[in-house]
Amino acid sequence: MTEKETILVIDDELQIRRLLEITLSSNGYKVILSSNGREGLVDAATYHPAIIILDLGLPDADGMEILKKLREWFFKPVIILSVRNSEEDIISALDGGANDYLTKPFRSGELLARIRAALRISDQRDDNPIIEAGSLIIDLANHTAYKKEELLKLTSTEFSLLSLMAKNQGRVLTHKYILKEVWGFGYQEQTQYLRVFIAQLRKKIEDEPSKPQLLITESGIGYRFGQ
Repeated sequence: MTEKETILVIDDELQIRRLLEITLSSNGYKVILSSNGREGLVDAATYHPAIIILDLGLPDADGMEILKKLREWFFKPVIILSVRNSEEDIISALDGGANDYLTKPFRSGELLARIRAALRISDQRDDNPIIEAGSLIIDLANHTAYKKEELLKLTSTEFSLLSLMAKNQGRVLTHKYILKEVWGFGYQEQTQYLRVFIAQLRKKIEDEPSKPQLLITESGIGYRFGQ
């Protein structure tokens, strides 16, 4: 099997590290294992991984602090894998720069799918003016979008919302983050406002708005741009 990208696992549980090493290496990834936060930071700088899987419950530092330090210079995907499953912890991690969040115990198939999605998006360049998702084409430079080659009539706010979601394809964006980025700080608590715009946008870009495949709801947290 051709070796794929390097993945760094930062987790203090020996059994989890072994499980991830077997799962990831058998799927062609090169795996680097770190058992604490300090070691993880050094390994991230040394091996330049394509993605990091980070536990929040580390023996020498809280995982949120490690995430904060990583985000000072590491701009590739970070997936949180933790026993913490409260909505507050999940939202805090996503707002802190994590691309995705899975809770333990986890399904290996789901983790691999999340890794593939994160790596796919990471390969895209920020200066790429065209984003394609199935029959949807978003032209960032010209502020236009097409569905099955037909120009969509989007308001400026709808396009801003769509482009934000598309540029973060595969990443869970919290309600607060989306509201801040599209409408500004004064709207961060207006989740109902966001739901209305998401519903409007789904009617224009989804094949079946009632069964969305592009604007996917992450219950209680936010939304993910799929495909």
